[in-house]
Amino acid sequence: MLGSLLERMNTAPGGARPTSCELAGAARTCSGATPRPLTTRPLPSPVQRIRILVADDHPLLREGVAAVIARQPDLELVGEAGNGEEAIARFRELQPDVTLMDLQMQGMGGLEAIARIRAGWPAARIVVLTTYGGDVRAMQALKAGADGYLLKSALRLELVDTIRTVHAGRRSVAPAVAEGLLAALTVGELTQREIDVLQRVALGSSNKQVADALSVSEEAVKARMKSILGKLNAHDRAHAVSIGIRRGFIDLMAGRGGSDPNGSSG
Repeated sequence: MLGSLLERMNTAPGGARPTSCELAGAARTCSGATPRPLTTRPLPSPVQRIRILVADDHPLLREGVAAVIARQPDLELVGEAGNGEEAIARFRELQPDVTLMDLQMQGMGGLEAIARIRAGWPAARIVVLTTYGGDVRAMQALKAGADGYLLKSALRLELVDTIRTVHAGRRSVAPAVAEGLLAALTVGELTQREIDVLQRVALGSSNKQVADALSVSEEAVKARMKSILGKLNAHDRAHAVSIGIRRGFIDLMAGRGGSDPNGSSG
């Protein structure tokens, strides 16, 4: 454009020269002329991070979780807790998007913490991190309000996807645990009294010792043991104990003065 205007200045007869506005327009916008629109690229929107709280009484486990999360641009670890009471307090303070919760911790365990958090914040999203793959533990956690159930042995491979799945509003249960839950549908459930009997048998108690501890007759203990064998499809007492431990009906630590098997194991 500027070249054609200069040519007019040199060749046009009688002062037919380009106006100052025409000259200015070759390089800039003249006063009163319509400016050309500027084209700009939109700024990239910041990544919306998923804010995470982890509750576990083992510092090394928390460090491992932190290392996995730190490698993900859309995840952020905002807090840690060492037991159920701390988990509730930190949740109240931080309001995380997803909480990772161990089941077996000193003091208040994970199941009670999950139930209390969900009671106070119904929209809370919680993933259980545990070493227990039994269907009984998993069902207890899901009933308490957990949205996900992940085995610690699969933490490095499945933690990130589990967090994202639960944050998106879906449930996530470890495949091995899900298979156990489905298999349990075809097996009879033990009553609390039967669990009490099996718990004591697992610790080596005789029928008489179990009867004395539960204030029932030996015949009642034998009847319950027979029912247990049938429901678990067990061949004998030892087999029943093995199945009970695997599925999570009983907890040997609880019998030795540890956590309540129905309240803080996992």
